[in-house]
Amino acid sequence: MRIETGTGPVEINIANAATLWQRVVDRLNRGQGFALATVNLDHLVKLRDDHDFARAYAGQDFVVADGRPIVWLSRLAKRPVELMPGSDLILPLAEMAARENCPVALLGSTQEALDGANVALARHAPGLRVVQKVAPPMGFDPDGDAAATALRAMEASGARLCFLALGAPKQERLAHRGRSLAPSVGFVSIGAGLDFLSGHQRRAPRLMRALALEWLWRALSSPKRLLPRYLACFAILPGLVLQALRQRFAR
Repeated sequence: MRIETGTGPVEINIANAATLWQRVVDRLNRGQGFALATVNLDHLVKLRDDHDFARAYAGQDFVVADGRPIVWLSRLAKRPVELMPGSDLILPLAEMAARENCPVALLGSTQEALDGANVALARHAPGLRVVQKVAPPMGFDPDGDAAATALRAMEASGARLCFLALGAPKQERLAHRGRSLAPSVGFVSIGAGLDFLSGHQRRAPRLMRALALEWLWRALSSPKRLLPRYLACFAILPGLVLQALRQRFAR
């Protein structure tokens, strides 16, 4: 499915989990890195006027759907894709990395959260090797010298898969830069995924997720910060519906 953002198109090029696992294993077995982004409505809002973010998205190797509105739009366009939130990718990818003997790095959040996520990963994926944990300081610039140093150190560490928990657009920009400075590392942008895994943030209950109400759970947990964000997301939906309808009836 292709979505026009105003700064360039976003192409959801991985439609289902089976294809994603196959592509990731293939890259790992060949010693090749990648960048994986999980597009959602908030990203599409940011992409409207953030050209640096747009360039980073254009440089992602794999793009999957994060958020039920994206899935619903894909069905409307008759180009259906599966729901694959970043937080739900962590454990399957960790288990895959353990099977493939692929060392892992964790970057983002806080040191305490990374330590907690490391414990959770070891429990869910026995044999997984976490060779690097980096909690960047406040104000971390994905285009700065410290980011370049971190990426080169990651490449040297032997890590071949990195979970990036910086939030958008920082994590996607760092992943894009990592394609040149750490070319053998697969970067997976997961937002608050490590905080959920470590228990430092509480994710919406399964029932609310099943009812597509995770956004409401999050909005109520931090209304001043998140309600304006979700209102902006709702505001772009009519235009996205029109795009989906055009794709549906395109020859």
